[in-house]
Amino acid sequence: MFSTFMLHAWIVATMVAIVAGAVGFFVVARRAAFAAHALPLGAFPGAAAAALLGVNELLGLAVFCALGVVAISQLQRGERSEVASALWLALSLAVGTLLLSLSGAYAQSLYGLLFGAVLGISAAQLLGVAALSALALGLVALFARPLLLESLSGELAAAALGGPSRLELIFLGILALSTTMAVPVVGALLVFSLMVGPASAARAFTDQPWRSLGASIVLALGTVWAALALSYLTDWPVGFFVGALSAVCYVAGRIRGAGVVAQAA
Repeated sequence: MFSTFMLHAWIVATMVAIVAGAVGFFVVARRAAFAAHALPLGAFPGAAAAALLGVNELLGLAVFCALGVVAISQLQRGERSEVASALWLALSLAVGTLLLSLSGAYAQSLYGLLFGAVLGISAAQLLGVAALSALALGLVALFARPLLLESLSGELAAAALGGPSRLELIFLGILALSTTMAVPVVGALLVFSLMVGPASAARAFTDQPWRSLGASIVLALGTVWAALALSYLTDWPVGFFVGALSAVCYVAGRIRGAGVVAQAA
């Protein structure tokens, strides 16, 4: 379990889980789960474009994540945020379909980009993930208070940062950065589950925001560590266990929340 490739997997999964747990807390607090679903899938065509052009995969993901941030932030000025996310998702998947049809060689790596390739992470990729993780966590630490404030009172947060659109752009930028880092590891389809499941459960275990943030990170770490161990023991895909355990976290949180409500009644 601790051979070189597994050691790389443990390290990169730990970094991804910490970022996903931290960012996921704000995703849940801001009720932005659909954006957390749309940006990873919307970035997926970027990897296809990178493969088609023969450039680094992370570059393609970063470009399409940035395009997603701009598109969603601009579209939601005249529409609700979920409508803007849906429009971007539909457009990006259409572009991804075209790019896949243009590159038959890329189709062979389709599974890895959708469901992750954490067991195939190289030492060189570790450095890139570490750098993006540090940047994402630094931005979370810098804007944690105004992001939390906006989830409680949008007017106060807007007054503090000069308008709601600016804070929304910052949040989408952090989400896009986290997506760029996480998609090659856990896949476009599973970034969403890792961000939302543990973070949703954490809110049921404590009503203190910063404790809930810490609990979200701990649950995300437990999810990916358990997924790696179970995958090693069963030879089943890591992605299956990440998705399943994230769902278990969510269900556990709902049960816990229902129990607290019943006791209060």
